Amino acid sequence: MKKYPFTTNGFKQLKDELVQLKEKRKAVSKAIGEARELGDLKENAEYHAAKEEQRLNEERINLLERYHSQAEIIDTLKLKDDGAVVFGSFVEVVDLDNETTISFQIVGEYEANISKGLLSISSPIARAILRKEEGDIALVETPNGQKEYEVTKISLHPLNA
Repeated sequence: MKKYPFTTNGFKQLKDELVQLKEKRKAVSKAIGEARELGDLKENAEYHAAKEEQRLNEERINLLERYHSQAEIIDTLKLKDDGAVVFGSFVEVVDLDNETTISFQIVGEYEANISKGLLSISSPIARAILRKEEGDIALVETPNGQKEYEVTKISLHPLNA
C-alpha cells in the first residue's frame, strides 16, 4: 500500500479540510432536497447544480480519506539535523543561471503549494537536492535543458524565523 508523507502541519490541515467537507455534505444534501421540491427535475437547474456540487464534494472527501488512511506523518521536529536536505527541510537555493534565490520547505505531494513556499518531495528540484548539503550544486532536468542550483541554506526550522 502506498504511503503519503505528511508534515504534522500538513496532516492537521488535511484533517481540518475533511471535517469541513463532511459538514458541507449536510448543506448540499439539504439544497438537493429543496431543489427537488421545485418540480420537474429534467429542467431544474438548481437541482443539477446541487447534484454536481455533491459529486465534487464526495470525490474530494474520498480522496482525502485515502490520503488520511495511508498517511505517513513525519514530525520534522524529531528529525536529526545532520546538515543534509531531507523531507521537511526548509531550503534556500540559488539558480546559478540568473542568481535568483528561491526558498521553500520540502513537503508531501498533498500539502505542496509553491505560492506558499511548499515544494513537493516528488518535484524535480526536491529530488535533485535531497541529501545535498550547503554549498552543493544540484543539476535539475527541465524541458529547456539542465539547470544548476546551489544549496545555500538548510534548516529543520523556518529560515526567516
